[in-house]
Amino acid sequence: MRDDQPPRAGIAADGPATPSLPLAGQAPHERADAARNRNRLLDAAARLVARHGAEHVSMDAVAAAASVGKGTVYRRFGDRAGLMLALLDHAERTFQEAFVSGPPPLGLGAPPRERLHAFGTAAIRHEIRYRDLYLAAEQKPARRYANHPPRDVHALHLTTLLRAAGVTGDIELLVEALLGYLDPALVNHLHTRRGMPVERIEAGWTDLVDRLLRWLPA
Repeated sequence: MRDDQPPRAGIAADGPATPSLPLAGQAPHERADAARNRNRLLDAAARLVARHGAEHVSMDAVAAAASVGKGTVYRRFGDRAGLMLALLDHAERTFQEAFVSGPPPLGLGAPPRERLHAFGTAAIRHEIRYRDLYLAAEQKPARRYANHPPRDVHALHLTTLLRAAGVTGDIELLVEALLGYLDPALVNHLHTRRGMPVERIEAGWTDLVDRLLRWLPA
């Protein structure tokens, strides 16, 4: 989006707004008890993935962690692949809710610069925690940037914060550059293959944002 173009729907020129794009994971309306049960299963699966890695998480283990029968897990998600896809969607939705409407500095109430810093730090830690799932969901290069709702929401959020901070120029390309730094495959490469501590990757994001905003009021 160029600076001389009007804001897209859901973007306020004077500050962050709720994205007009749907959050990842938004599903058809379901009963409150069904939603609670689904979230309980996904929370149990998320804890297991964080502790053991996605490749070591079975349907049996999720059922035991959630204190339900294995049949309940199969009825809800179909198979292990269905569970992993639902878990990735659940993780992304939780992250999006935090930066769209959560507390500062990641969510509402903090200045744009602080929210940009917090967004990158949170995204990096989120991607490292769920890297098995994100890497498994990595699409072919030709389809990587098409039909990707989570990436679209992240782009809209960054666009909103940059405009609120007073950044001018080709905002659309600046957002693409920022998203490139937060690419899950790159974060995984830097952390696991290059051996960079997460604190160094986070510091790199903060430095990138500060360089971008260096001529603007703090």
